[in-house]
Amino acid sequence: MIIVQIFRDEDGNIERFSIEGHANFAKRGEDIVCAGVSAVTVGTVNSIETLTGVEMDAKMKNGFLSGSLPLLERGETWSQVQLLLESMVVMLSNIAESYGKYIKIQQFK
Repeated sequence: MIIVQIFRDEDGNIERFSIEGHANFAKRGEDIVCAGVSAVTVGTVNSIETLTGVEMDAKMKNGFLSGSLPLLERGETWSQVQLLLESMVVMLSNIAESYGKYIKIQQFK
């Protein structure tokens, strides 16, 4: 199972996230759940860095991805980063709606 953890500050803003595990929906190379989660999460990190210039502290290895935001001044760039991260949560939630047996999303404040 893939475990997604979203960590929010006291105001509900996303500070960091981690994704760990494998869906085991299908054999390696054919697992659409793993592929979808990977595309959404890696794509979000790449989008944040490319579109906003904010470099996340990201770590990735087999079956694991984490991303933490640096300290950012609250302004336009911060709002853009939050929008991209919230978009990631929406996309992962959509995957979980269809494949809930293979992915679990946990959110923490």
